Amino acid sequence: MSQTVPAGGGTSRIEPIAVSSESTVVAEFEADPAAIGKYQSEAALEAELVRMLQEQAYEYLPITTEADLVANLRAQLEALNQVTFSDAEWHRFYTTVIASANDGVREKTIRIQEDHVIAFKRDDGTTKNIALIDKTHIHRNRLQVINQYEVPTSPSADGQTPGQRANRYDVTILVNGLPMVHIELKRRGVDLREAFNQIKRYHRDSFWAGSGLFEYVQIFVISNGTLTKYYANTVRATHVAEQGKAAHGQGRKTSNTFEFTSWWADAANRPITDLVGFTTTFLAKRTILNVLTRYCVLTADRMLLVMRPYQIAATERILSRIETSSIQKRWGTVSAGGYVWHTTGSGKTLTSFKTAQLASRLEGIDKVLFVVDRKDLDYQTMREYDRFEKGAANSNTSTAVLKKQLEDRSARIIITTIQKLSNFIKQNPGHPVYGQHVVIIFDECHRSQFGEMHTAITKSFKRYHLFGFTGTPIFAENAGTSGSPHLRTTEQAFGDRLHTYTIVDAINDKNVLPFRIDYINTVQLPPDLSDAQVCAIDTERALLAPERVRQITQYILDNFDRKTRRNQTYRLEDRRVAGFNALFATASIDAARRYYNQFQRLQEDLPEAKRLKVGIIYSYAANEEEPDGILGEEGFDTDHLDQTSRDFLEDAIQDYNAMFGTSFDTSAEKFQNYYKDLSMRLKNREIDLVIVVNMFLTGFDATTLNTLWVDKNLRAHGLIQAFSRTNRILNSVKTYGNIVCFRNLENETEEALALFGNKDASSIVLLKPYAEYFEDYTRKLAELRELCPPGEIPVGEEARRQFISVFGDILRLRNILVSFDDFAGDDVITERDLQDYQSVYLELWNQHRAEQKADKEVINDDLVFEIELIKQVEINVDYILMLVEQRRAAKGDAEAKEIRATIDRAIDSSPTLRSKKDLIEEFVDSITVNADVSDAWQQFIAARRSEELERIIDEERLRPEPARAFVANAFRHGRLETSGTAITEILPPTSRFSRGQGPSHEVVKKTVIERLTAYFERFFDLA
Repeated sequence: MSQTVPAGGGTSRIEPIAVSSESTVVAEFEADPAAIGKYQSEAALEAELVRMLQEQAYEYLPITTEADLVANLRAQLEALNQVTFSDAEWHRFYTTVIASANDGVREKTIRIQEDHVIAFKRDDGTTKNIALIDKTHIHRNRLQVINQYEVPTSPSADGQTPGQRANRYDVTILVNGLPMVHIELKRRGVDLREAFNQIKRYHRDSFWAGSGLFEYVQIFVISNGTLTKYYANTVRATHVAEQGKAAHGQGRKTSNTFEFTSWWADAANRPITDLVGFTTTFLAKRTILNVLTRYCVLTADRMLLVMRPYQIAATERILSRIETSSIQKRWGTVSAGGYVWHTTGSGKTLTSFKTAQLASRLEGIDKVLFVVDRKDLDYQTMREYDRFEKGAANSNTSTAVLKKQLEDRSARIIITTIQKLSNFIKQNPGHPVYGQHVVIIFDECHRSQFGEMHTAITKSFKRYHLFGFTGTPIFAENAGTSGSPHLRTTEQAFGDRLHTYTIVDAINDKNVLPFRIDYINTVQLPPDLSDAQVCAIDTERALLAPERVRQITQYILDNFDRKTRRNQTYRLEDRRVAGFNALFATASIDAARRYYNQFQRLQEDLPEAKRLKVGIIYSYAANEEEPDGILGEEGFDTDHLDQTSRDFLEDAIQDYNAMFGTSFDTSAEKFQNYYKDLSMRLKNREIDLVIVVNMFLTGFDATTLNTLWVDKNLRAHGLIQAFSRTNRILNSVKTYGNIVCFRNLENETEEALALFGNKDASSIVLLKPYAEYFEDYTRKLAELRELCPPGEIPVGEEARRQFISVFGDILRLRNILVSFDDFAGDDVITERDLQDYQSVYLELWNQHRAEQKADKEVINDDLVFEIELIKQVEINVDYILMLVEQRRAAKGDAEAKEIRATIDRAIDSSPTLRSKKDLIEEFVDSITVNADVSDAWQQFIAARRSEELERIIDEERLRPEPARAFVANAFRHGRLETSGTAITEILPPTSRFSRGQGPSHEVVKKTVIERLTAYFERFFDLA
């Protein structure tokens, strides 16, 4: 932490409050108003900058020629390495290592970032390691400052190449004699881009001149006194190289332009723009050395990235938390970890990579686990990590591979999915890795890490530090009601918020683009229906009406070129492209298919050159609705798609194959390859539009994507995640992310932006005292009893609505109360009455669902059923068998009848056992006095399972042996394979296309699948 203190001369200086060896970004900075406006000319700016650097212990050198620069370089390297070169040694080292004629900016950057220690053979045959920079003990590096260095335009005496034009460089910082930071100044009031363009001209005209020492510059700083920014050398070098290839004209800027320069800031994300403040913070000796040695990343494709201040601050706070909690032996607790809230699109993968890399180098840390929650994110993250450093991390394809990596001491950083890690924990109790000192980093730490898997991980590992990165945290405002009340928000699951960088910060800093949102009305509602009711309509038929689908598709076709800026061109990699591309987010697989067909129809008469290249992708998702605003999880599972959806996807992929000359299909491996190929074509602007359900709406980055068309309900973090696919910075042509909503999402958008732009959003679901919850609970129970006695169904629609509302409140309160020890002896409702009420609640829920299915035009009555809360404490078969045992052992008839009534109530109060009630009741009636209940149950279920299967085989005329094998395989693997050839082989012979002589092949197949699915669900969890 730091504070600003006026110095004797009136300027401000940063005084430490608490000094840490890891502190690079000042905690808080305030500019001294007296220091602003004292000078205006460029010469005055330069003189003041040199003076401030000298005050910060930089040595000033009056060097203006290359000969002096080289002589100083020799002296500095000799001092750093405690060696004295002979003239012959220095000439050989200088000409073959430092100033090799074949090396350019890229090679010299690699030397500084990766090969900064050179094994040099001396005249006497010995080998000496010569370091260009000391990255371990940064205080040993010497900083010097020069200004007005002049590049001659005529050959020097030693034959060095002159520059094309005579240039004088403003201010350069030497690190151990090598130019590593160059500062270009313009007077106040001049456009900052002029300084950027000046450096571009230097690169073209003279940085390479002489020995090319100025190609060692890693970081450039540009300032007009009022505004100051910094950027990496490859931003400048690549921009110039690309500009040389590109034709002159509109849109020639690429992703390596002024748009990629960065502000420096304090830890609260307040930009430090004035040159005085920038000099006392960013150019402070330890800060600039930390940035050069720790916070630069040279990617696998040899692009230098300099981390932004919020990324550095977050990384350092995590490292500090690891060190301090280790010293205090607080590992294995929430206080040993924390989470980082950096908005979507702000570079979390780079931050997490650098954090994982530096954490793996800390003394005493055995492993760093980087955990993602979906296969597609695993793939994307692995690619990003590989881009930052080839082979820096180990990914894995199976739990067995994960086990080997956890046992391999050389595997320091491991990327895995939370599912694989959870499976490893289940399969390997007591594994030695649980006792090792590990850092576990979660990417996108949403609700999927808050449940059983989170608990399993934190119970198994003993000496761990748990950290989460997220762009959209779970706060009290957007937390759900299910699950433990102590594990509902990101802070409750991971610990303190260590650093925050909101979407407002990112847009202000120009690190992501702002959104432009259009709301397109597509459904004409009755005049007496209020806007508030729009989202409450059962929209299944209305929103998928053929006319609406056609109108929306036509609207997209009519406006696509305008929204994606197809009238403007720019250079992408080695080619020129026009405009950007788009995603179309739909509410369901059915909707996605309808829209894809409509695009095909409306474009079939267009010339090939005018058609949009449209793709589609989806996979099986257990639930396509988004609970609590989380976008539904879609992996690569196509096996569980219904046959119609899979056949459609197969055909669409064949269209894609014809378009691009590929050979993908819906089989497991080829579908994953289809996903990867489609994602690359999106990023390369080779496809125009991709229709999705949930895929590509989270964890996917494509800078060429600027438009999201939305016919899908979104809210909270799911909305921000989806919208943020469009706001990655690319160039000066892409100025904002386009969102076009075909549903009324205005309120949801405003609420989401307000929540995720608020640094002070509450991160804890505040629990009131036990007594307050218990008082609410008893009051609600009294209200419920007044409404309806236990077991009776309330009469009338209004009474049923009240019952559902009040009992839902009771379920939510009970979910909180059970976390208090006091509640065990205080509950004021009997288990019997609770089960009776639960039975009625489930009956009303089933009636409500049946009414919805029967009348698609009905207006929903905003009822909220807390079924998930019932499922958390659901009655299971073991409990029922225990009651059966009690009944069998009961002495009197009255007691046996009472237990039978308890069994019936328990079954009725369970969402899953209700469908099995006839089986259980028949078993209860059949049990004999002397029978072992458990054995009798197994025998009974086996007999009934066989009997019902034989009935299906007989009634549907299935092939007996293949059908029995098919079902046995389903029970063995825990799922029914309804696609592929296995299901076809059990069907009776039918005509694929019926001509009035019985049902067609598809109708028979659908009927068989429905019956076998019901059969499987009925018996699977009873054995």
